[in-house]
Amino acid sequence: MDNWILKSANVLSNEQQQELTVAPDEVKVKVAYVLASNFDAVLYSGDGGVRYPKTIGRFAVGRVTEAGAECYGVERNTRVLLQPTRPCGKCLSCKTGKDDECSSPAIAGRDFDGFLRDFVVCKYTEVSPIPDSVTDIEALCTEAVALAESVYDKLDLPAGSRVAVIGCNFAGNIIAQVLQYHKLIPIVIDSSAPALEKARACGIYYSFAADDDLTENLNEATSGRLCDASVYTTCSRLDPALTMRVLAEGKCAVLAGFAPINFNVPARELCDKNATLTTVMTGYGYTDTALNILVHDAINTDVFEKEILTDFDPNAVYKTLSDINTARKGKMTIFKLIL
Repeated sequence: MDNWILKSANVLSNEQQQELTVAPDEVKVKVAYVLASNFDAVLYSGDGGVRYPKTIGRFAVGRVTEAGAECYGVERNTRVLLQPTRPCGKCLSCKTGKDDECSSPAIAGRDFDGFLRDFVVCKYTEVSPIPDSVTDIEALCTEAVALAESVYDKLDLPAGSRVAVIGCNFAGNIIAQVLQYHKLIPIVIDSSAPALEKARACGIYYSFAADDDLTENLNEATSGRLCDASVYTTCSRLDPALTMRVLAEGKCAVLAGFAPINFNVPARELCDKNATLTTVMTGYGYTDTALNILVHDAINTDVFEKEILTDFDPNAVYKTLSDINTARKGKMTIFKLIL
């Protein structure tokens, strides 16, 4: 049984997994697909605060092969999403029994073992059944949709508000789609023409290149008022100063994404515009909402190129994803573990 363990920076080792037993409130899941993410690549490169050794893999789906006697709503053969975040158990909310308000959720692959392995045993509350109308590949997008829902919640804007989404990578595209689903008006900005084409294919009307014409295009789209909020996707590699440049006076900017990439926030412009800044790095607490959105076909996942690997070396994949010059504008690289 395969188990890909991050032993140190840039060293993933496949070690045979020991037989796993199931407690009454636990399920055993045969992992089917794992989505290779920029977050995992950051951990692989030695950043991100992981303590070795750790099984890598943040986003995964599978099928329940065993369910304990005290598991409710989950039974053998159920397709499930493995929850990529869990309550930390250390913050004030967790210690007072308010796990759903955890201020610092633990993340798979960094704070607890991830899912790039044949089998996972966990609490039955740490998996979510996948509705029949949602495919396994679509379900791998759940956390990105949940992240977008968290962004929307934090913005708390009325319908018709204009929101700049800077960076139309996988997460940025889904954020723009979710904002539009909630009747906000996303304005996608990117330096990649194919990424902008994907946004337009998803019905995002305002999709602008990050070039010399951006200011004019933005003024036209907002009638010169600039944006009511801006969302900077952390793996976009675009100029973070755009986050403030597109923002109207006294509005909110959000840094959103899964990977903790280092960059400089334009503090002077933040202060000059009297703006507020917040971050969203997980979709914790929004999984059910995200699955409901996928059930209603509100998100177009067909635009993403999908590379499904059955014979793979994760070291090569994560090394490629770790390369700062590598642009993955809406590409899903997926490890298939069930053949």
